[in-house]
Formats: sequence, structure tokens, C-alpha cells
Amino acid sequence: MAQVHPTIGGHSDSRFEPVAQAFRDNFRLRNELGGAVAIYYRNELVVDLWGGIADKQSGAPWRADTLTLMMSVAKGISTICVAMLVDRGQLSLDAPVSLYWPEFAAEGKGAITVREALGHLAGIPVTDLAVPGDFYHWDRMVAAIANQKPLWPVGEKQVYHSSTLGFIAGELVHRVTGRSIGTFLRDEICAPRGLDYFIGMNAEQQARCSTIVASANNVVNAAKREPKNSISYRMWQAVPVEEDYNSVRWRSEELPSVNGHGTARAVAGIYNAMIGPNPLVTAATLRQFLTEQQAQSTDSEGARLRMAVGFMLNSPPHRPMGPNMRSFGHSGAGGSQAFADPVAQLSLCWTTNKMHDGNDIGARAKAMIDAAYMSISL
Repeated sequence: MAQVHPTIGGHSDSRFEPVAQAFRDNFRLRNELGGAVAIYYRNELVVDLWGGIADKQSGAPWRADTLTLMMSVAKGISTICVAMLVDRGQLSLDAPVSLYWPEFAAEGKGAITVREALGHLAGIPVTDLAVPGDFYHWDRMVAAIANQKPLWPVGEKQVYHSSTLGFIAGELVHRVTGRSIGTFLRDEICAPRGLDYFIGMNAEQQARCSTIVASANNVVNAAKREPKNSISYRMWQAVPVEEDYNSVRWRSEELPSVNGHGTARAVAGIYNAMIGPNPLVTAATLRQFLTEQQAQSTDSEGARLRMAVGFMLNSPPHRPMGPNMRSFGHSGAGGSQAFADPVAQLSLCWTTNKMHDGNDIGARAKAMIDAAYMSISL
């Protein structure tokens, strides 16, 4: 049943009243449970709203500091961590992955570059050597990736490395810095800015989490019902079928392909830090990461995706990020959306604890994005 009169907290500048109205309408018209939206515009936090129910069973309200799972939004944040290392000269996009991670050279992968691996061109979207439960074990997952034989010649196809890309990024960070990607994210990005976004959480952070209501046909759940020889199933075979995205293991371990948890305010802040004053990486480095890698790329449903190095680029109508094609970020299974628009100088994150089916961003996220750009055009 739709929550007609949810409790909504936070603030929205008067110019962004269309966003506040769209957020209210998500509850009134689109059967929202709980969620949050945050927008930076010209380096100012102009929208920071949250509302609804954080836990359906108890009825606990969504609060200012409620953390929620954003699934593959974590890939964009993980890419930012890698970009910082490239910017510092500690990594090169055109160097072989095996230069930093020698075991990755197995099964003929010795020449695959960091750019190809993060650009979904390596032909390793699956982990055939992993078994259910291995997803929670870093060493087992990176070993399965390192020993995976490419499914086709490198660069022949661009297929979304949905389950493996975050682990590839994370292992590169680990090999170069000696720190896990969750630790690097905390130390280098979030803690200095007071931003609540985590890959791997402690008990206190987990206590602030909303409870995810997983839809039957979100990308991961749907893949688990595919034939066992299909690419979709093989992508996610390391995740136990009973995982509901609320388990202690899911929240505790560092799973940078899919398990970043945070506030909308934090993720919008991270993307603002990519395009605002004193950005996390230089413009020259960012350009390397925003180059589309293969123009004919599609996802498993045949929808056009514009994939760069680690980031998704604006891909309307399936995964829109406003009117500017230079927008970049990453969406997450179930609907969460986060991106930066360097043209409009706007960054946005919308998230929810009620997942939606399908590979698109869904009506609730689209309403937030449309309202954001309506606000700055008035």
C-alpha cells in the first residue's frame, strides 16, 4: 500500500521545489517505502531530503543518518579511488593489470591493460571457479578473477562486468597502496569530508542501515534463475541464493562491485568533489576515465549503454543522467542513481530501500532527475 503521508525531513532550496514535490509524489503516487535524495548545485548542497520507512517490519522511520545499500553505485565510487591513484602517478591506465597484480596474467590475460579491465573489455564478467559463498571472501574472489579464462578475445566485446569490476578495482587499490578499497575510501575521501559512505561496515554503521526490500526481478535475483551455463548466472553464482542484501556478511565484507552503503548526501558530496573546486582528480586525469570505450555496447536486454573506464556515461532513455551527455556516474540494481554533471555543475544521488525490477533506473529515480533539471531551468 502506498504511503500517502510519509514523514519527510531535511531541506530543499526554494528554487528546487520541483524536486521536493517529486520526492513527495514518489510516496503518494509511486508506492515508495523509504528513501533520500541529495543535490549539489554550483558547489552548494541545495537539496537534502529523506523520508518514509527505513524498516518495513518495525516501521522505524528514515532518519538523517540512515544508511542504505546502493548496489552498483559502488562501482563509480571505486573508480574514483582508482582515478586518484592514476592522478598521483601510482597507476597507469595503459599498463597491464599484471604489472600490479601478477597473478592476473593467468589464462592469457598478461597483456590486458587497466583501461581494458575497467572498461568492461577484458572478457571476464564471470567467475567460473567461484562457488556460492565465495563472494564474501576477498581472496577467493580475486583468485577466481585472476584465474578466469576470457570468454572471448580481449576488446572484441564490451559486456558489463557487473560482479567482477569492483573487485578488479579494489585489488588494484590494494596492490598499489597496501590498503583495502574500503579503507582507502574512508581515509582519502569520506572521513576528511565527513561523508557517510562505506564499502564494508562496522556494527555501529550497520545499526543505522535501512532494511532492503528486494524485488523478485532485480538484476541479481533474476540472474540466479537463469540457466547455470548462462553468463548472467555465472556472473552471480558466488552469491548464495538466500542472500537478501541485509545479512551481516553482506554488510560487513568489502564487496566493491555492489555493497556500498551510505546516505544520498554523502554520495552526492563525493561526486561534487569530482567537479567542484579543488577536485579529487585533475581534469586531465578525469578525461581519461570519461572516454567511451566501445560505441556499440549494449546490456543484456539490448539497451544502449555508454560505458567509459569504470564509470557509466549518460545513456538515455535507459539510464539517463539529465540532458548533458558529459554526465557520468553509476546506477545501482533496484534503482539507486548517482552522477555528476560537469556542464551544469550539478551532482545528484537518489536512493531507496525498495528495489525495483529491471535494468533501467525506474520511475522514482527518473522523477528526481527530471525535477532537478526543471529546477535549474526555471
